[in-house]
Amino acid sequence: MLALQSFMVGHWVDQTDQVVLLPCAITGETVARLGKSSPDANAMRSFAKGLGGPALRAMTFHDRAKMLKALAQYLSERKEALYDLSYHTGATLNDSRVDIDGGIGTLLAYGAKGRREMPDDTIYIDGEVEQLSRNGTFLGQHVCTSLLGVALHINAFNFPVWGMLEKLAPCLLAGVPAIVKPASATAYLTEACFRMMIESGLLPEGSVQLICGSVGDMLEHLDCQDVVSFTGSADTALMLRSNMHLLKNSVRFIAEQDSLNATLLGPDIGVDDPEFGLFVKEIVREMTTKAGQKCTAIRRIIVPSTMLDQITDVVTSKLEKTIIGDPRLEDVRMGALVSRSHRDDVMAKTAMLGQEAKRLGSRADRINIVGADVDKGAFMAPVLLHCEDPDGANIVHNTEAFGPVSTIMAYRDFDHGCVLVNKGGGSLVASLVTNDGSIARKAVQQTACWHGRIYINNASSMKEATGHGAPMPQMVHGGPGRAGGGEELGGIRGVMHYMQRTAVQGSPHILTAVSNSWINGAKEIDSKTHPFTRKFGELEIGETLNTDYRQVTLDDIEHFAEFTGDTFYAHMDEEAAKANPFFPGRVAHGYLLLSFAAGLFVHGDPGPVLANTGLEGLKFLKPVSPGDSIRVRLTVKKKTRRNDEYGEVRWNVMLYNQDNDPVAEYELRTMNQY
Repeated sequence: MLALQSFMVGHWVDQTDQVVLLPCAITGETVARLGKSSPDANAMRSFAKGLGGPALRAMTFHDRAKMLKALAQYLSERKEALYDLSYHTGATLNDSRVDIDGGIGTLLAYGAKGRREMPDDTIYIDGEVEQLSRNGTFLGQHVCTSLLGVALHINAFNFPVWGMLEKLAPCLLAGVPAIVKPASATAYLTEACFRMMIESGLLPEGSVQLICGSVGDMLEHLDCQDVVSFTGSADTALMLRSNMHLLKNSVRFIAEQDSLNATLLGPDIGVDDPEFGLFVKEIVREMTTKAGQKCTAIRRIIVPSTMLDQITDVVTSKLEKTIIGDPRLEDVRMGALVSRSHRDDVMAKTAMLGQEAKRLGSRADRINIVGADVDKGAFMAPVLLHCEDPDGANIVHNTEAFGPVSTIMAYRDFDHGCVLVNKGGGSLVASLVTNDGSIARKAVQQTACWHGRIYINNASSMKEATGHGAPMPQMVHGGPGRAGGGEELGGIRGVMHYMQRTAVQGSPHILTAVSNSWINGAKEIDSKTHPFTRKFGELEIGETLNTDYRQVTLDDIEHFAEFTGDTFYAHMDEEAAKANPFFPGRVAHGYLLLSFAAGLFVHGDPGPVLANTGLEGLKFLKPVSPGDSIRVRLTVKKKTRRNDEYGEVRWNVMLYNQDNDPVAEYELRTMNQY
């Protein structure tokens, strides 16, 4: 038997008061004992704010991203021990991979995104510079900075590893320490993973703490610099978010709660189409994976009335063939629910659904179990119900049996199907199987406002699609209404929940200093030597090279047209060009100007510049006519470190004509030796 401990103020602490015994979902035997004594909330928060927060904020986004990657690799090397413990939750190996590998994958995804999409800095720039004055001497820039508090993560029982890591990844990347409170039923698996994280030595002291048991009066110690992120029931979410202290202090509250997710079969799909099999497969998988204990599982199946019988027959047949039992056995496809008490709750909710829907199939409540005792474990057969009157139903659209239970219903036409989807009152995900783009567009138009994610699949994408019930770290996880009104993940969007967006106003020079990114109009530093001859670490933000002029002749334009094949009339036909409202006559190709610009500023000798990796934000500002001259201003705009060997340099490139009028601008990216 495991004696679970909390990790508070840098130490593992026994929780001995009011001991609760946690049973194995398969055998009913006790796996762990859990104490419920209240923590010293003020000490934990002070420890996080005084030690963990400053340590994380001293790291750049890239440093934190590397930390997440290293942590993921550390956990991945030890995940077999987590698999072994996960069986006690009733999970099959596939279920455990969804939880454990999914959590590790989320750390890796945020590690990669942090390095690719965020700066090697501690301030995140949000959007473009806004010009607030006529001459550009007063500007505005939105920035995001780390909150100075702590994140309290209150997690659900169904994903004891993924639920912890999917919240920690964006939180730690934002530079905010966290206190993790796992659900009691599966806290032993969360605690085991958390121990590995502490033993890794990869996380700064104070950056993470763990409460196995009650959070006590933790909510009463939070303020506007803190975040509460909750996953669980709507009733518990309401109780937490209604806390007067949280309301009075405007504490950020993120909730992911009950969800009556639906799947919808498009009217264009027939029995002989591959999408028919796909639709059935998604239903069966979502009802049996994790024994249906997924916040994203399919609870309502909505199909054309002409397809109801065929789909019902096939789904029922496949569910009745599902092998249920000890999840350690290779042939078992569905394990147990997390506990007998939870199974009883699911059965009670199923009975409520039975008031409006008829149970299908012949599988009785007393089921055959492989390798385990049905009377000791929390086993339950999948239940498919049919609601004959979905328009008049209320319970079916408002009651979630959090297990292997789903209700099928028919729609008259596709608009009616969308109405039924929305009756869930706000969901994490709705899925649609169709080949018709117009049907897909209509579904998005009519249902997206009630959903956090719309998953559309067909034969073109089915081999690589991740599945109706699989939240991906790159995409938003959350939903409106019944689903809680919150968001998690979504790539860098998830990081922003732990940061403060602030509008900073000032001169170009001031905003350059704040953002660590050169802004047009800020001070330029004359480059004493050609900047392409200097390494990444030697370059300064604002360092500028001004080139000599080069004249653009009519022969240049005609040669470029002949050489490239670009004979657009504005370059070749004087009268046609004059008739165009944008040109005074024949003009130089935009790409000719870019080529000449490169010839003006590129240094040809081997040196620190390893490669040109692209350009962004190209704007042609004024035509260049034959006889005009151009010059280039090349300025170091920003430096983004990649590794110890080389780093990315972003250059502002501005082209001027002989009258000093800007004619083109873009951002050049190069990889330079570090």
